[in-house]
Amino acid sequence: MTAVPEKVGVIGGGRMGAGIAQVFATAGAEVIVVEGDAGAADAAAERVGTGLRRAAERGKLDTDPAEVLTRVRVGTDPTEFPSDVDLVVEAVPERADLKVEVLAAAESAVSGQTVLATNTSSLSVTELGAGLKDPGRFLGMHFFNPVPPSKLVEVVLAAETSAETRRRVLGWVRGLDKTEVVVRDSPGFATSRLGVLLGLEAIRMLEEGVADAESIDNAMELGYRHPMGPLRSTDLVGLDVRLAIAEYLHGTLGDRFAPPQLLRDKVARGELGRKTGRGFHDWD
Repeated sequence: MTAVPEKVGVIGGGRMGAGIAQVFATAGAEVIVVEGDAGAADAAAERVGTGLRRAAERGKLDTDPAEVLTRVRVGTDPTEFPSDVDLVVEAVPERADLKVEVLAAAESAVSGQTVLATNTSSLSVTELGAGLKDPGRFLGMHFFNPVPPSKLVEVVLAAETSAETRRRVLGWVRGLDKTEVVVRDSPGFATSRLGVLLGLEAIRMLEEGVADAESIDNAMELGYRHPMGPLRSTDLVGLDVRLAIAEYLHGTLGDRFAPPQLLRDKVARGELGRKTGRGFHDWD
């Protein structure tokens, strides 16, 4: 197996950040997860621990979860990253201003050899890196939810990304036993652009009464062998997250990404998918 970084920093300890921390720690890296406050940091540590225990229960982890967890620690500020950290992955919510802020803070805390990455699923990687002093060491590492079992990492090359940064990151992705898809920076990249478009059309079909949610999802799962139907996938990602991505793509790529009213209504009612217990399906 290709080597993984010795030291990894993760900014944001939600579902995605905790999953990223889990896979790097499982592969042998020392990981520090930074959150906004002590309570959120403790919750991030618990998410990583829960993920490791579940992986062990499913026979997907050969090592004692407690042993892996010794390689994970949490903090509340990017200045707590070791200066010689090899990689920092930003996994905060999809707000460009917030991402730019935390990436700048990370860059000021680490050495000039550290690779900086964003886990954004749709925002312009080139624009996110424009404020960095050295955008050549920056790119997108788009992991997929849930991170541990997913085999894909979408590597997004910004306009300034250096060949050396690309080389190092591709080696690390393979070291995680995952497969990379390399794409040029463009709104929605490859995965979000296609996935969101399919999801939005499925929502329109539901809105128009073409079929119920279960039937729409089963049609894609059984007929096209998708592992998860587009409405279940939207529930897993979060309807609020999908709406935000759709609005961004609508503004950059045109009306084919216009969010259906049904999606807006469900988000307004707080029906955000699995995390709230109800979206297009009932998760209770």
